[in-house]
Amino acid sequence: MTSAAPPEFAEYVSARMPSLRRLALLLCQDWHRADDLVQAALTRLYLRWENAATADSIDAYVRTILVREFIRERRTNWARRVSVTDRPPDLPAPPTDREDFLDLRAAVAGLPPRQRAVLVLRFYCDMNIDECAMALGCAPGTVKSQTAKALTSLRRVLGPLSSATGDGASVGQTPGEISDHA
Repeated sequence: MTSAAPPEFAEYVSARMPSLRRLALLLCQDWHRADDLVQAALTRLYLRWENAATADSIDAYVRTILVREFIRERRTNWARRVSVTDRPPDLPAPPTDREDFLDLRAAVAGLPPRQRAVLVLRFYCDMNIDECAMALGCAPGTVKSQTAKALTSLRRVLGPLSSATGDGASVGQTPGEISDHA
């Protein structure tokens, strides 16, 4: 291995860093952990850059590394993730006008890591079932069942979101179900 990164690697990382950080934030729900996750993923990418550069889609390759790193991190010893200090954490004051967003964010944060990863890949990264399965290293049926379980959990936690839909429909209702209730 050489001591300097290939120029293509540096260009790729510079261009994709913001989107990688956003993806990691959606998975981790914490900017500090998201930055650590991106750093770990980029380290793995650097070590495998020759493979990544020849892949059909470098973005898909990196997303796979990032998601797998997130899941691997969640499986490790809990003591690695817990930090004990004599001060409470510095948390910004939540905005008061974004209650639905905060409710959704908290509900997503409460999902198990694999379900959260499936939702992020399916609905944030706009990946289809087969792409998600490839990124997670599982069968398409697993992606479908994890998506269904995650959405059911979110519906149970969030209940009806009349302000989000504007017409009193609950999350996941079809237009026919909405008109039946009207």
